Amino acid sequence: MDPVAFLRRSGVLFVAGKGGVGKSTTTAAVAVLGARLGLRVLAVELEGRHELPRALGLQGSLEWDEQIAVQDPSGGSVVARRIRPDDALVEWLRARSLGAVVRRLRSTGALEVVSFAVPGIREVLVLGKLKAMERAGDYDLIVVDAPATGHAITLLTSPAGLAAAARGGPVRRNAEEVVELLGDPSRCRVLLVTLPRELAVDETIEAAFEVEDRAGVALSEVVINQYRTPDPALAAPLAAEEVAGIDEGVVAALEAARLFESAREHVAAAEVDRLGEALALSQLALPLLDTHRIGPEEIDVLAGHLRVAIEAMGTDA
Repeated sequence: MDPVAFLRRSGVLFVAGKGGVGKSTTTAAVAVLGARLGLRVLAVELEGRHELPRALGLQGSLEWDEQIAVQDPSGGSVVARRIRPDDALVEWLRARSLGAVVRRLRSTGALEVVSFAVPGIREVLVLGKLKAMERAGDYDLIVVDAPATGHAITLLTSPAGLAAAARGGPVRRNAEEVVELLGDPSRCRVLLVTLPRELAVDETIEAAFEVEDRAGVALSEVVINQYRTPDPALAAPLAAEEVAGIDEGVVAALEAARLFESAREHVAAAEVDRLGEALALSQLALPLLDTHRIGPEEIDVLAGHLRVAIEAMGTDA
């Protein structure tokens, strides 16, 4: 599949999964791949964590104001920012000429209280900002580093509840417009990320049905992070000529290591197969890198692997 067509299938792409599976790494890899392909990409962080900005080579945590992370010779770019409910509320009020209300709320310390006052309002404020940016068309792709699975489901399902509960007015209209965004595959999709491990696969399968059935958001693919297919070379014992002259204790240690690594790879492959049987979604594999920290160089490597995996997919994906 053409990687540009893949990335442009929807204007907003949520990257979601169990905590610790590599959501931020995948978000950064998707964003950088887009920039390398000449696209204008906005990478969004919602929780104030450092993983995404660090992966993009930025210092500290992201804030409301945009920061340029990548400027590619192709003309593509990655801009990164954080969207907080309180900031979104301030912008929403000011857009309705309610600046005096903003000043009063800030002076009394009541701004956060207001943003918690109505169930679902915080999620709608954040998603409403994403909706506004998607409508503005300044970016070819907005890729969102979503919260861990449970909180991501809450984020995606809250707008429908608020739209049904609100009697009318701008809050309800905003919620309804967010629901329209989430329900349109040409505007919004969810890319799931997992590891080739039993618990991560279990949660990914559950999350997939939650996203589609409860939130009504179209699923994209599943990224299998830190995975490689079993190496046939590990399946057979070392040949006699390979260990000739080597101490027997060393040979025994090598054989034990071979058996362990081969078993680990086959267990991971079995989990990937189980995921494929449970979810009719294309899988994109990213390798485990030999590094303790993910930065821009590692993200470039992963973006390259992601491009190859996308190109290997069927054109109907």
